[in-house]
Amino acid sequence: MKRLQAWIAGMATAVVIAAGAAAADSPAALATRLLDQLDAGQYAAAEATFSPQMKAAVPAHKLKAMWESLPVLLGAAGARGEATVSEADGFRIVAIPLAYARDNVLARVVLDGDDRIAGFLVQPPPPPPPAADASFSEQAITLPTLASGKPGLPGTLTLPRGKGPFPAVVLVHGSGPQDRDETIGGNRPFLDIARGLAAHGIASLRYDKRTRARPQDFSGTFGIDDETTDDAVAAVTALAGNAAIAHDRIHVLGHSQGGLLAGRIAARSQGKVAGLILLAAPARPILDLLGEQNRYLAHLDGSVSAEEQAHLDALDVAIAKVRHDPAAKLLELPGHYWQQLERIDPVADARASQLPVLLLQGGRDFQVVDADWQRWKQGLQGPRYRFHLYPALNHLGIAGEGKGTLDEYSKPGHVDATLIQDIVRWVQAQE
Repeated sequence: MKRLQAWIAGMATAVVIAAGAAAADSPAALATRLLDQLDAGQYAAAEATFSPQMKAAVPAHKLKAMWESLPVLLGAAGARGEATVSEADGFRIVAIPLAYARDNVLARVVLDGDDRIAGFLVQPPPPPPPAADASFSEQAITLPTLASGKPGLPGTLTLPRGKGPFPAVVLVHGSGPQDRDETIGGNRPFLDIARGLAAHGIASLRYDKRTRARPQDFSGTFGIDDETTDDAVAAVTALAGNAAIAHDRIHVLGHSQGGLLAGRIAARSQGKVAGLILLAAPARPILDLLGEQNRYLAHLDGSVSAEEQAHLDALDVAIAKVRHDPAAKLLELPGHYWQQLERIDPVADARASQLPVLLLQGGRDFQVVDADWQRWKQGLQGPRYRFHLYPALNHLGIAGEGKGTLDEYSKPGHVDATLIQDIVRWVQAQE
């Protein structure tokens, strides 16, 4: 069956789960045991160790789909590397390198104080640090604590070398539990953008999304502000309080769902945002796009199997249900979340901000398409708006050929240099 459940943002390959039962064993042994279970296809046994919340969020069939997608994307599995253990915020983190025929990834298993598995990530190895002679530096930063009392998120501040203060950009992710680089397969679009901007004298702040860094903060009813908006505003606040940053030249770059929310973020930032950059931003109802994306993928090979049609029919039913039932769920997110997201009008929010806006769109993007692009162009008219369409680029701003596919995201690439240069010119022009 073709891989269907595309969503409008990143579709990160890293998967976050949490588990329950513990054993009196070393952290490395507990992490190895989980990988052994997955390799043996013992998904029910792995699920049996999960906490009740995560049994609901990541049942055995979802764990199976994630684990078995890795050799499809990366080729045959090879040897595991040596486990290393570190500690952070009271958790022990076990990192185990996994070799595949076409690439290597890193499995991270997080253990809490009771030896329960509290997280599981599969991601590419961390990128190399900037070269010693690079024209910029990177430093760890923690976002401010939220008004709700939730801890600030970990992030990276990229600063040009030389005398500031510098203009700056906050990078806001698409949907899903994204890391600060927006890692998707072998691609790190936010890392590319951050370093590309810094090489031209523009600072940036990127951070791990709360659903990635602190999934324990989500229980019961939550909405789009809990997931995205509040932390983006905290990132703007962090830059505004940094002496190296030009406080009147802080911009928000929203990718995909982050672009949809950019106007909302600006409105809640109390005048600290000077402009918006929208990369592959949807302009129509999210649930409409979800159905369209799945139909596009189902028809890619020219035919739709009975199994695929059943999936599409079931998706239509689920979409209709979450539109009317706050307690219903779709992609493990409650109807309340989807209903709030659908009430947002990103075009009206961007226009109401009265800020300059730069809009960037890839011509091969199958997640956010020409219908969205045209709605942006119709809704934002006047000298404060700039539009750039790149025919060869996909949803990540990476060049390719032919029709866009999910498999394309697994191939390592880099954000197009022209796109980054267009951002640079636009930010420099906002003096």
